[in-house]
Amino acid sequence: MTPHGETTSPVVLYVCADRAPGAPGAATQRAQTEGHAFAQERGLTIAEVVTDTYGEPDPAQRRGWRRVRQLVKTGHVTAVLVRWPSAIAPESAHELRHRETSWLHDRGVRIRYTWAPLSSGNDEAR
Repeated sequence: MTPHGETTSPVVLYVCADRAPGAPGAATQRAQTEGHAFAQERGLTIAEVVTDTYGEPDPAQRRGWRRVRQLVKTGHVTAVLVRWPSAIAPESAHELRHRETSWLHDRGVRIRYTWAPLSSGNDEAR
């Protein structure tokens, strides 16, 4: 147990921020830095950092999100760290986000938001 009452099971940091493929831009770097700080403060171990280019609304169509699902299926992670809900799917496709978060929850995997205004309440409720 950590000081925040967390277990030290591995988590995956999922970042979907840059709008163009290639070298990570400022948005990706900021999300990764924030995610690592969030994990460190809570004594969480990041097993893998998975990134996608922002733009495809359906997470199931993104290579990185499919990797997150693979890690969950194999039991390698107990939580997914993500900056905010729209990184999973934009508000215009909120039903896709709900599909994915339900799938994770059904497998005992939590969604943890790393952006400070969302990090206190932290489980997907929308």
